[in-house]
Amino acid sequence: MDDRAVRAALERHWEASDANDFRAEHEIYREDAVLYYPQSGERIRGRRNIEESRFVQPNKKRFTLKRIIGNGNLWVSEFILSYDGVPSYAVSIMEFREGLVASETQYFAASFDPAPSRAHLVEPTR
Repeated sequence: MDDRAVRAALERHWEASDANDFRAEHEIYREDAVLYYPQSGERIRGRRNIEESRFVQPNKKRFTLKRIIGNGNLWVSEFILSYDGVPSYAVSIMEFREGLVASETQYFAASFDPAPSRAHLVEPTR
C-alpha cells in the first residue's frame, strides 16, 4: 500500500469515527491488531474487541482531525476528541503491516490555560 492509499484510509477511518460508523471505522485494523491506552494502562487485543470497546462507550463522541503525518508503516494523527462536548487533544500512532493497522497507541490531554509568565509571547489558537 503506497502512502497516498494509507492517507486516504486514515481519512476514511477518522470520518467514520466522527460519524459513529463502527463497521467502517474498524476496517483499517488487522484481525490481530492491538490498541494501547498508556494513560489508563489498557491494552485491547483484536479488531472485534477494539470495535466493541468503542461501541459500548456511552458518551457522545466527535472527532476533529487536525493533521495526519507519516510514511511507510508509521503514521500519526492529531485530532480533538470531544466526549459529550468536552474536548480532549489526542494523538494516535498507528503501525501498519500488510496494509492494515497492526498496532495503535492513543494519547490524550486536556486543555489548560496559558501560563501568565509567557502571555506576552503567545498567540491564542482557541
